[in-house]
Amino acid sequence: MVEFVRSLPYARPSARTTAAMLAERRGTCSTKHAFLHQVLSEHFPELEPKLVHRVYEVSRQHARVRFGSKVSDTVPCDGLMDVHRFLEIRLHGRPIRIDATFPGPPWDGATSMPLACGAGEDHPVGGDPDEEKRALESEHCDPRAREPFIAALSAVTAKQ
Repeated sequence: MVEFVRSLPYARPSARTTAAMLAERRGTCSTKHAFLHQVLSEHFPELEPKLVHRVYEVSRQHARVRFGSKVSDTVPCDGLMDVHRFLEIRLHGRPIRIDATFPGPPWDGATSMPLACGAGEDHPVGGDPDEEKRALESEHCDPRAREPFIAALSAVTAKQ
């Protein structure tokens, strides 16, 4: 299931719902991890899946290394703040991070995956994930800087 979700191109679906993500075969960190959370909660509750938001800074250098110059050119010189969503499960009593935002080497199913974002402050979701993410974005992000970054990221990763 993780590899299926990872294979979907990174782009915002017309509605920020898992149904739209599946119908349109594209998604963001929010929709992809909401879907995985839903499936794992229903079928494997013993994994104790939980969503986590990370507030982090995107630097031009990080964006260039990870996504190339077309994306990094959209990042202001002093960087920008973003909020990333990932999933955490408990496997054999240990927390395991799952990040299915972008394609990568196949997940081994037993260890944490590298996160698609940089270091930052984690906020475990305690209520409505979308409401909590919007609140964090409102508090920490400048949409004038963030939106061009997300658009460039969508355009570049959709071609991969």
